[in-house]
Amino acid sequence: MSKALRISGWAESMVLFILIGLLFYLSIPLEGQKNIHLKPASAGGIIAQLMQKGYDVGPLDREILSLLGKPLGGWIYIGRTRAHRLDLLMRLVSRRSHFWITTLIPGETTPIFLDQLAKQLEMNATRLARYYHRFSPFPEAGILADTYHVPMHLHEKGIIRLLTHLTEKRYRHLAETTLGTWDPKAWKRILVIASIVEKEAANTREMPIIASVIYNRLKRNMRLQMDGTLNYGRYSHIKITPERIRTDRTTFNTYKHRGLPESPVCNVSIAAINAALHPAHTKYLYFIKNDRGTHDFSRTYKGHLRRVKERREEAKGEE
Repeated sequence: MSKALRISGWAESMVLFILIGLLFYLSIPLEGQKNIHLKPASAGGIIAQLMQKGYDVGPLDREILSLLGKPLGGWIYIGRTRAHRLDLLMRLVSRRSHFWITTLIPGETTPIFLDQLAKQLEMNATRLARYYHRFSPFPEAGILADTYHVPMHLHEKGIIRLLTHLTEKRYRHLAETTLGTWDPKAWKRILVIASIVEKEAANTREMPIIASVIYNRLKRNMRLQMDGTLNYGRYSHIKITPERIRTDRTTFNTYKHRGLPESPVCNVSIAAINAALHPAHTKYLYFIKNDRGTHDFSRTYKGHLRRVKERREEAKGEE
C-alpha cells in the first residue's frame, strides 16, 4: 500500500472518528427549563446566557450554533427539562420554537386588545380584527381573559384561530360540566352577564353578589342601569356621563334598554363566568361604590338612597 493511500485511509478514519464524536456530543442530554427567555444576541452571547442559566454548554456549542443559523431572542419553548443538545441548539434558531407571552386583561374589550396585540407582535390590527370576526362566534368574549403563549411563526390568521380555538375549548368544557350541554345561545347569555359582572365588580369576592343583583333585577323586569354596560368596544375606558346616557341608543345603554345587552360588553375571566353560573343567593337590587373602593349593597330603593346620601356626606368630608 502506497504512502498516499495510507494517509488517505488515516484521514478518512479521523473524519469518521470526529463525526462519531460530534454525534455523540450532540446527543448528550442537557438539564434546564421547559421555557427559557434569552435576550437577542450573537451565537456567543446566547451561549453565555445559557451558561448563566445553568446549561452545560461551551465554545463548541457556540461554533455549532453559528453553523445552524442566526439565533433568535425572546421566549423559547423547550417542552421538557431534559433535552438533547442538538434539539436545544436547533430550537434557538427556529421561529417555531419561539413564542410571545401576551395577556388579555379581564374587562378589556376586543378592539383595544387587538390594537395592543398588533403593537406587541408588530402585526396588522385590521387583519387581526377581520380574522377575529371570522373565527369568534361572539363580538366580545371570543377570547378568554388570560395569559397566552403565542408561537412567533404564526401570523394574524393563525394567532386569532389559536386564541379563539383555545377559548371555545374551555367554554365547552365549562358549559358541559355546569350546564350539562354546549348550547352557544345559552352560553352567550352567560357571557353577557359575566361581562357586566367583570365591568362592575371591584374584586373577585364581589362577583357572585354583583351577579345576584343582575339576576334579581332581570327577574323583576327592572332595567339594569349599570354604567359598565356602556364601556363596550372603543368606549372601554371612557367615563360615562349624563349626556352619554341620553344619547346612546344601543342595547348596551341599560338605563334605557330593558333586559340584557345584545352581546357581551367585554372579555371575561373564569372568575366572572363562575359568578354568572353560580350567583350568590341574595335579595339585593342596588349597589353603590364606597370609600374603600368596593360596593355597598341594598335590598330596597329607600335603603339605596340612604347609602347614596351617606356616600355624598363622606365625599364632602374628604374635600
